[in-house]
Amino acid sequence: MVDLADLRFLTALAVAPSLAAAARRLDVTPPAVSQRLAQIEARLGLRLVERGRGPLRLTAEGALLVERARGVLDALEALDEEMAARAGRIEGPLHVIAPFGFGRLHVAPVLARFAEENPALRAELGLSEDPLGAMRAGPWDVLVHVGRLPDLRITQRKLGANRRFLVASPAYAARAGLPRHPGEMAGHRVGVVRENRADTTLWPLRGPGGAEENLRVRPVFACNDGEVLRAWACDGFGIVERSEWSVRADLAAGRLVRVLPGWSLPDADIVALLNPRAVRALRIEAFVARLAEVIGGGG
Repeated sequence: MVDLADLRFLTALAVAPSLAAAARRLDVTPPAVSQRLAQIEARLGLRLVERGRGPLRLTAEGALLVERARGVLDALEALDEEMAARAGRIEGPLHVIAPFGFGRLHVAPVLARFAEENPALRAELGLSEDPLGAMRAGPWDVLVHVGRLPDLRITQRKLGANRRFLVASPAYAARAGLPRHPGEMAGHRVGVVRENRADTTLWPLRGPGGAEENLRVRPVFACNDGEVLRAWACDGFGIVERSEWSVRADLAAGRLVRVLPGWSLPDADIVALLNPRAVRALRIEAFVARLAEVIGGGG
């Protein structure tokens, strides 16, 4: 006979690479994990985990039990969520993933205020420039992303529009001049972001009269943090491509100027991806609505 605590223990064990890793996840000692596993196996009269060196492996019986356990726990969570929603309560865990720069500047403040308004919420923010990897690495409910993603067959909600600009500092413009046509970009210093294994050296531009040009640039500086690249552009290092959310204040203050303003890059809208396995809890719906309100409203 197993109880809910046993089911939660076994599902945590199933996703851990080893008993030691499971102990860290459960915040207990490895001997305590081994002892509890042995007790459950003794009650059932079944071996659930293969013993030996190497990664943790479930037996056929262990895999079946974990599969059924997940269904039971998901159903129980769904019931809890439905009752909380009927009572209008925003509570429970909320795992959010966002890019480093946008997450620090825009998602973190919204999440902090949302958690402060809802004391029963357990909020967690993970910053990552590899959304697909972050989605596979651990639990998540909402993933905020800037730009286009492949067809993930995951519910996406647009939070706000976001244009992409080519920018440089006035000092660089005074020193090197600015290109009047994409063909003149070859003579300029260009910087790019290195992230998500994307080809950031190809800039698909659309110009006056619908003219199109796929501009291949040869960067002389790069960084995997877009905000570092923005700061370098402000310091006069050269021309970079940045999202409107990143450089809006710099353009308004005159720290940066538009390059090739008559040409445009594809938009990189800000979207929220919702984990298809997560229950559509009130906390998730309310948080995404708050994000859309703040980000879509420019605040």
